[in-house]
Amino acid sequence: MNELNFIFFIKHPEQTYIQAHQHGCCELVYYFQGDGITQIGSRQHTFREGTFALISPHVLHDENHKSEESEVICIGFHSGYPGMKDLNSVFEDDEDRTIGQFLLRMKREFTEQREGYSEMLDLMVAELIIHLQRLLRIHVMPPTQEDQMQYVINFMDEHFQQNISVETLATMSGYSYDRFRHLFKEKTGAAPLRYLFLKRLELAKSLLLNTKMLVSEIASETGFINDAQFCSIFKRETGLTPKTFRNKFV
Repeated sequence: MNELNFIFFIKHPEQTYIQAHQHGCCELVYYFQGDGITQIGSRQHTFREGTFALISPHVLHDENHKSEESEVICIGFHSGYPGMKDLNSVFEDDEDRTIGQFLLRMKREFTEQREGYSEMLDLMVAELIIHLQRLLRIHVMPPTQEDQMQYVINFMDEHFQQNISVETLATMSGYSYDRFRHLFKEKTGAAPLRYLFLKRLELAKSLLLNTKMLVSEIASETGFINDAQFCSIFKRETGLTPKTFRNKFV
């Protein structure tokens, strides 16, 4: 699965500091102009014109732009390609600026927003991965079945608020429906649907305690079919209705 999450072009004045932050997806930051230092995880890297940073999901990173105005394109994306994991560094583009030129094409596609632009951008993410693979000489072993199962779990952790069928997850894993359910429970201790419900309930608890959202709004926000299903599962798992839970702990 290759999917674009965000893309934006920004100019930073000199001596701009971007505080440490993280994303739930991969990020590529391309520096068309400017120089400075970025900390990705526990390591510092320098950047300059014609370099780009690759950051894995949930890795803290900042930017300290130094001597001149910087021009940057940032894209966030999901990719199922294993070679994109744990790169977390700054890399040099080739002399033809292959990566930079391709990102400008993506920027134009996003800006013009012609028919089908969203699908086109997802396809362009897949092409970008190939360009990166060629430039960085990324060679990895084909994913094992264990890797595929972990990929499915990662996907569920990222998209648990969406309507996901067990059939779809089984297809993603490469196993039959019954084999997938068995191996998933063996690995996580819960059946696939129960795993999704528990993820939704954790988010629901947080929203009940930290917001004033209505129960029906929380049910919709967390991915339940309706508030009746939400209340039923919530009480089954906690012994309390959502309203009772809120009143008891707030």
